[in-house]
Amino acid sequence: MSTALSWTELRSSGTDLGALLQFRRTGLSGSGRRRLRIAGVAVALLTVGIVVGPAYLGGDIPRDHSGRLLAVLPSLCLGFLVLASITAVASAGGREIIPREEAVVFPVSTTTDHLGALLLAPLNIAWMVQAWALLGMTSYALGPRQWWAYELPVLLWILAATAVAQVVGWLAEGVRRGRHGIAVFRVIVVLLVLVGATLVVTDRLTPLLDRSPTARLLGLALDGASGRWSSWATGVGALAVLAVGAAVLGALPARWALHRPMREELRLEAGRHPARPLPGSDLMMMLRIDRAAVWRSVPLRRGLLVLALMPGGVALAGDLEWNMLTILPGLVASGAALLFGVNTWCLDGRGALWRDSLPVSPRIAFLAKALVLAEVLLCSAAVTLVLAAIRAGRPTAPEVTALVCSTLVVSLQVVGAGMRWSIARPFAVDLRSARATPAPPVVMAGYSARLALVTTVTGLVFSGLAELDDVRYAIGTGVLLLLWSAWRLERTAQRWDDPVTRSRVISVVAG
Repeated sequence: MSTALSWTELRSSGTDLGALLQFRRTGLSGSGRRRLRIAGVAVALLTVGIVVGPAYLGGDIPRDHSGRLLAVLPSLCLGFLVLASITAVASAGGREIIPREEAVVFPVSTTTDHLGALLLAPLNIAWMVQAWALLGMTSYALGPRQWWAYELPVLLWILAATAVAQVVGWLAEGVRRGRHGIAVFRVIVVLLVLVGATLVVTDRLTPLLDRSPTARLLGLALDGASGRWSSWATGVGALAVLAVGAAVLGALPARWALHRPMREELRLEAGRHPARPLPGSDLMMMLRIDRAAVWRSVPLRRGLLVLALMPGGVALAGDLEWNMLTILPGLVASGAALLFGVNTWCLDGRGALWRDSLPVSPRIAFLAKALVLAEVLLCSAAVTLVLAAIRAGRPTAPEVTALVCSTLVVSLQVVGAGMRWSIARPFAVDLRSARATPAPPVVMAGYSARLALVTTVTGLVFSGLAELDDVRYAIGTGVLLLLWSAWRLERTAQRWDDPVTRSRVISVVAG
């Protein structure tokens, strides 16, 4: 019997996907479904506002910065594809429509899994921000005349790039699951990093971006704005075919990858971990347990590596100045917290029952979780800042002070928010799967938006303080924000001291 992909399989997989989404929806409470509808309406309205609103801002057409914005549009479109591909590769092709353990009792096909990954890909604040930036920038540069015509190619490119990125993610996962796939994949990554570094150092990156195939998107947008309908229709049709074709053909590498053994996950689960001497205190023992839980999880190791290297690489290529580097720690800290920090007790899984039975103070267990999360955030931010500082030039004392204060403040802010959310809304998830997330995708999107807003505002504040001549302003502001975040973290710790609260959290994550 032929195992080739067929239209019947795609249609049945679409039906199965709808049933799985309905199954996930029925698990929400009435207030949860209401919040989901409100969030969906808010995102839709915001998207429409970003698409249309900038076109009607004051000023004659062309505006002062129209030429500059249109000139970087092809590079930004290519960047969207690259970042979407990196995200798909790091998360093994996409998000899980249903957790691995629950999928055992459901006949979920690989095509359904692929379509679910495609559908859930936009539930990411980084994806949304990039898409909004492309649409809003094009709208501002070309004005109100025939805005639908020049926005349609950009929108189709966003959809096509997302579908192509999923294909890249499935291919990477298939390679990783081969007999020597992990080594082969690492060699490919090292080669790509070396090629990228060579292009940056030799100043060949900009000429290469100028010859990017995405330059055709700028021509399509201008065709739509100018009414050249023949060439516009041809280009729009090609983009639509690319989007649909990538979405359909992505089921083939998904099937290939998902039918191969999960070598990396199985190697970790079946590995040998010899006993070590006991540490000298309860806190050190709790820290050892939590650190091992982080580094033995496949999605956490992949995600932390990407978060540490990707923002620093982008800053290195963009040649950012020191006063702009204060934004990076917040972005890295937010991303690292979304890997596990927003539901930190899920790392214990079923072992949470055993861990809670240990003769250890609840405050020590809470402190260990917070310290491990802080270590992850600070180490990731440090790697990013070291890479970004290579081409940033010689800093001034206020710039260094503001950067250090910004890193410490956003790290404590994110730790406080993550611990607070971990107690308020725990979830039972299995972080052994390479595509697992610590909370449902919709909840993760909300966490991502809130973290990004707070940390970005904080980074901008310290970016302004870096311009001042006196370091006392940055230090004073940093001390005040650290005291506020520490007070909120202490209140969360007091909630954890309550045995009823601990029992609720542990019963959920161990369920």
